[in-house]
Amino acid sequence: MLVQTEKRSTKSAVSRHPETEWLDELPAQDPRALASRQDLQRLNSLMRHVPLLVEAWRRSEPDRWIQTIVELGAGDGTFLLKFARAISSKSRPLKVILLDRVDLVQPGTLENFRKLGWQAEVVTSDAFEWLSQSQITEAAFLSNLFLHHFDDDRLELLLGHLALRANLFIALEPRRSALPLAFTKLLPLIGCNDVTRHDAAISVRAGFIGKELSALWPKRGWYVQEAEAGLFSHCFSAQRFTEAGKT
Repeated sequence: MLVQTEKRSTKSAVSRHPETEWLDELPAQDPRALASRQDLQRLNSLMRHVPLLVEAWRRSEPDRWIQTIVELGAGDGTFLLKFARAISSKSRPLKVILLDRVDLVQPGTLENFRKLGWQAEVVTSDAFEWLSQSQITEAAFLSNLFLHHFDDDRLELLLGHLALRANLFIALEPRRSALPLAFTKLLPLIGCNDVTRHDAAISVRAGFIGKELSALWPKRGWYVQEAEAGLFSHCFSAQRFTEAGKT
C-alpha cells in the first residue's frame, strides 16, 4: 500500500549515489549471478512488489485502453509473469514485451504467458536505444528495481523517452532511507549470497525519496503519483491525462 511521504526537505537527506552493481558485471551464467537472481525473486516477495504493482495498476484502471505492456529490465520475465497471473482474472489478455540487455527468459516462462492467453515477446536491447528507435505508442511501461541504476542525467533522458511512448508508466524502486538500509544487513540470515548483499546496499543508496522522480518527469499532460510503498520501497506512476479521463 502507498503511504504519504513524510514532509521533509530532500536537500537535507543523503543524495542519491548510483554505483555499478556486481550482478550487472557478472556473466549471465556465472553461478554467483544465478544464485543472486534467485535471491532477488525472494526479495521481491518479501518486499511485496507484485501486490504493490497490482495495487498501482488497479488505481489507474488501464485494462480497458491498454493493449501492450513493456517491462524495462525484465530479467528472466518471472516477475512480470507473476504480475500477469495476479491481474489475469480481471483483465483481458495483453501483449507483453520483455526488454533487457541480456536474454534470460526461459521457454517455460513464455509458455506460461501463453497459458494465460497473453502474447509474450523477448527483446534483447539497451533500453535507451530501443526507446529511441521503437515505434510503439500508447503502451503501459513497467519497471521493477531498474531506475535506480542511472544517475539523474541519464534518468531524465530515459523518462523523456518514456513520456513519448507511454500512456502509463509505473516503477517500483528501493526507498533511500534508514529502514531499507538496515534490512540489507540482515540478508545473510536468509541465505543471500555475496553479490546480493553487496548490490542491495548499493541499490538502497541509489534509491528514491520524496518527489525525486516526479521532478524529472515532464510537467504537463500527466497525472503523477509518487510515494513510499510498503516497508522498503518507493512507487512512481504517471498516467497521460487523456487516458486518466477514461477511468
